[in-house]
Amino acid sequence: MRLVGAEGEQIGIVPINEALERARTADLDLVEVSSASRPPVCRIMDYGRFKYETAKKQKTARKKQHSMELKEMRFRPKVDTHDYEFKTKHIREFLEEGNKVKIFVMFRGREMAHTEFGRELLARVVEDMKEVATVEIGAKQEGRRMNMVLAPLASLVKKAADDRAAKVLAKEQSKYKNPKAEAKAKANATLEVDSAEGADASVVADADADASVAVDTETSVETNTETKAETE
Repeated sequence: MRLVGAEGEQIGIVPINEALERARTADLDLVEVSSASRPPVCRIMDYGRFKYETAKKQKTARKKQHSMELKEMRFRPKVDTHDYEFKTKHIREFLEEGNKVKIFVMFRGREMAHTEFGRELLARVVEDMKEVATVEIGAKQEGRRMNMVLAPLASLVKKAADDRAAKVLAKEQSKYKNPKAEAKAKANATLEVDSAEGADASVVADADADASVAVDTETSVETNTETKAETE
């Protein structure tokens, strides 16, 4: 295994028994931090303290994670199908990220005489978003705008928070890995494979050459025999 010391120093590739002995001597734990690497990467650390600090950082990340934002999306009363689908797609994304969305319809000129079109449009959005949102503030007229606010379902808010916390945790855990060492190990493995393939190709070439010489020798002997027989 490739061993990393308690202070982050690179010890190198050592047998597992030696790694365990080093951890016992330091009165610490031997923790595998990258099982996908070849060889796997382990680190000497205080695992109990590591878990405590990780949980603490995750809790702090939850507190610091961005609060629910209020996004906005504007429609016109006579929106075409493509534009409607494009905008509702973004509304869904906002909601799935745990954000509220304020949707408003803008009326111009004579459109103010048919505000029912705007109300119908907002009702259509509510129906299409019912799987991911609830109506926090119903449609109401404010001058030339008709507004409505959708809030994400509680399950989506929790999922978005968990996803953000997981990203923070993954970032913290990545500090315990050694990308340079992994890249070097992969490069050495590739070099070994290439060398082995080159050696196999050389052996095959030598075997072909030997076979060719043997065939030429047999042909020469047969020719000499036939010539001698004709002479006699």
